[in-house]
Amino acid sequence: MDGFSVLLANRRSMRKFTEERLTDGQKKTILKAALISPTAKNNRGWEFVTVENPVILKKLSECRSMGSGFLAEAVFAVVVLGQPAENDCWIEDCSIAAIDMQLQAEDLGLGSCWCHIRGRADADGKPAKETIAELLGVPGQYEPLCIIGFGYKNMERKPYEDDKIEWSKVHKDRF
Repeated sequence: MDGFSVLLANRRSMRKFTEERLTDGQKKTILKAALISPTAKNNRGWEFVTVENPVILKKLSECRSMGSGFLAEAVFAVVVLGQPAENDCWIEDCSIAAIDMQLQAEDLGLGSCWCHIRGRADADGKPAKETIAELLGVPGQYEPLCIIGFGYKNMERKPYEDDKIEWSKVHKDRF
């Protein structure tokens, strides 16, 4: 299955996007990838909030002190939420859904980047969770894991090269 191996090597974090909007079909395909992703006990405990409004994207780009600025350039973003009180595997389930969306975006020729939110705060110390809840009306029982920004690529990234793979990180039978 060379296609999937190539897809994995080509999917790189993209922090610069063009202004071209995604089609409704592209957005639906990306969201479908999340909605069919596997979850522990098949509980489907995640929720997703999509954002296209440039004003909201700009505010989301400021919800943590560093590393979220690229969201202001994204034309589409998905906030990935879980319920810690209802699902002890919420981080894992949300992570799988997030990467499935990113792989789907790459397959569509689009760029994406993960912005980690859980446990982060803005430059003034306000938790990112609070900013997101205020901006998007997220109920208190939900915890944002990440925001994935999407768009048409506006920078070049070389695929991962085989000679850069750290096989020393793999241990057989024992550490």
